[in-house]
Amino acid sequence: MTRVGSNAGSYGRSPTFKSLIWRIVFLHILAVAVVAIFLPLVLFWLLNSEIDQLHRDAMRAQAEVLAERIMVQPDGQLTFNLPDSLKGLYSDAYGRYQYDIRDAEGRLLFSSHRRSAPAARLSESISGATVTRDIDGKTVRIQVAEDLAHRDVIIDDIVSNFFRRVGWITIPILLVLLATDIIIFRRAIAPLWRASEKASNIGPARTDIRLPTEQIPREILPLVTAVNQALDRLEGGFRVQRQFTADAAHQLRTPLAILRTRIETLDDRAARQALHADIEGMSRIVAQLLEIAELDTLVLDPGESADLRAVCAEVVGSIAPFAISQHKDIALKGTDAPVKIHGNAEMLQRAIFNLAENAIKFTARDTSVDVEVREDGSVRVRDCGPGIAEAERELIFQRFWRADRQRSDGAGLGLSIVRAVADDHAATIAVVNLPEGGAEFTLQFRLADEVKVDTDIAGH
Repeated sequence: MTRVGSNAGSYGRSPTFKSLIWRIVFLHILAVAVVAIFLPLVLFWLLNSEIDQLHRDAMRAQAEVLAERIMVQPDGQLTFNLPDSLKGLYSDAYGRYQYDIRDAEGRLLFSSHRRSAPAARLSESISGATVTRDIDGKTVRIQVAEDLAHRDVIIDDIVSNFFRRVGWITIPILLVLLATDIIIFRRAIAPLWRASEKASNIGPARTDIRLPTEQIPREILPLVTAVNQALDRLEGGFRVQRQFTADAAHQLRTPLAILRTRIETLDDRAARQALHADIEGMSRIVAQLLEIAELDTLVLDPGESADLRAVCAEVVGSIAPFAISQHKDIALKGTDAPVKIHGNAEMLQRAIFNLAENAIKFTARDTSVDVEVREDGSVRVRDCGPGIAEAERELIFQRFWRADRQRSDGAGLGLSIVRAVADDHAATIAVVNLPEGGAEFTLQFRLADEVKVDTDIAGH
């Protein structure tokens, strides 16, 4: 296995994270989880900061009010006249607000505390805001504070219940955000899914298909465009190859016909018959090359159907003289009812003809080749030959492959045509050796009704 980079990571090893959607969703969940953890902390800090700022502003405003009540007497002494409306607020009985007024040297001039209270305790109790004022050349500092042990109940509730309330709000938001992310991501990559569906239909027989570029994300568009350009080049190469095969086959027909005519003028009958056999073999190869060229350009209509039973009956009837000339028999078995499958009748006939012809060549003398049609859309061709070696069961479908290179009765194209027809029809082909001897080839096609249901579902 080829690894790209030194860090394949858990994504590459986990089946779940091979999905682009789930990679994005997982990373997004991590990001949202981090935000969900830090956001309440930040909000909590901001809330406390705002409360402290409001507290300091309120204390500063109270200090400004107290500064206005400080007066300088004619003898130079400072007096402080606290109005009756504020005496209760700063009383020891209420115990919520306190003030200290000190001179420039820090000596206490006026205070809401009892004079007997220790100075250290007073300093610890006083906190809040400090305002410095110059009154007739004398500098005074007014300190006003609120006892933090008696803060408003509303503020205490906000701080103590903040995390619990934010938690209950955050969880539903995360779930809604996750569901929204999945929907958004699925819609975002829907064009890529459509492009992949198109790409799955591209093959040697359908090189004209191109990936759609409509609604493709801008980041992916260069890749899709490059793939389409590569497909253009591949189609050009396939077209040249197919055209060469077709042209060569057509061009060979004329000299073969001329050779056949000239051979008729020979006096030696044995030589004439041998040359005729060679020419027939060459003509067969040319015909098969033309079949391959046609199969390469075959585009099967999704609604096209054929009667597999009728096709096999026609093949058996047309190849029977060849079997008889080889002292062999061929029989049609299976169902007598029509078997409608998805396929092109002419191409199906060529595939089954090649299977039957191959079976007749290898079956033993004075034995029979059976062509059996079943209602499930399969056709089985059985012979009484030597069978197929396990190592050769895939090789026999390659073009120009022959187990016995010394044989001159074929070029190894017949079974490759069968495989090409099966591929064009989305059919399967299997080969097994029979217990009593011989080989059985099975072509399994899709019934026409199944294809119609799939087409209707795809249309909706």
